[in-house]
Amino acid sequence: MTTALDTRRCSANTRTAGRHVTQRRTILARIVWIIVVATFLLFFVVPIAWILLAPTRSDGDIVRGAPLAFGSWHGLGAAWDHVYAFQSHAILTWIKNSAIYSFAALAITLATSIPAGYALAMTRFRLRKLLLTLTLMVMLMPAATLVLPLYLEMDAVGLTGSIWSVILPFSFFPFGVYLTYTYYAATVSDDLLEAARIDGANEWVVFHAIALPLAKPVIALVAFFNFVQNWNSFFLPYVMLPSSDQYPAQVGLGNLLTSSPLFNSASGISDIYRPEIALAALITTVPVLVVFLFAQRALVTGMTAGATKG
Repeated sequence: MTTALDTRRCSANTRTAGRHVTQRRTILARIVWIIVVATFLLFFVVPIAWILLAPTRSDGDIVRGAPLAFGSWHGLGAAWDHVYAFQSHAILTWIKNSAIYSFAALAITLATSIPAGYALAMTRFRLRKLLLTLTLMVMLMPAATLVLPLYLEMDAVGLTGSIWSVILPFSFFPFGVYLTYTYYAATVSDDLLEAARIDGANEWVVFHAIALPLAKPVIALVAFFNFVQNWNSFFLPYVMLPSSDQYPAQVGLGNLLTSSPLFNSASGISDIYRPEIALAALITTVPVLVVFLFAQRALVTGMTAGATKG
């Protein structure tokens, strides 16, 4: 009898200890989760909230007031007037230039990356593995390392200072080639294309009539990534273009910063302060946000399209 009671007590104690361990683990997991979320809010959400609210306030209020507070619509209007008046409406010119460079390069990228990725994935030819290896190597290289050789190349053919000195390098998009390669290699059946070849279709017909329509998800994916990269590029257009009226939006923002007394005491009289800089940054971000909102369904489809073969 005593032995049975002792056994039940030991079993109850074991269960109690197990519950305590589980509770401690749960509490520890919640603490870690709270720390992770708090870190995310601190480093990502707070700066976004600040830049959204800063254009509504005066520069003095930003410095001395609460960091996250709404100012007034009048303050937002004043910041816009100062940004719009800067260098005779230069902000509109910069956005127009970014649109020209980004969309022109995007058209060339799609016309070259999709066929190149298809050829690497679905055909067999000499030096195929070498080309694929080179594509991967260039894709992994930092973009800044290619700026100097690209500048020397454009200078050799007399294109520096023209829009082509930006559009053509933007069109060189090995990541798009690799995305297309992985999509076709993982998704499109070789038997499907071979059946079309047996029926007498040449490679152009096979690609245009069969492979290209199947690639709509990856085309959207390549287009989005290329557009975002082109729009956000700073260093290459900064090196290639000599004058402010040719600058894209990101280089224009740099010009705006150097014209502000906050960052350049020798800039003279300027109405460009923290609210204006924050507003200009938001304005130049809007096109990418709009493209993302319209393309998000295609992006999700493109990212999951290569999950199965067939």
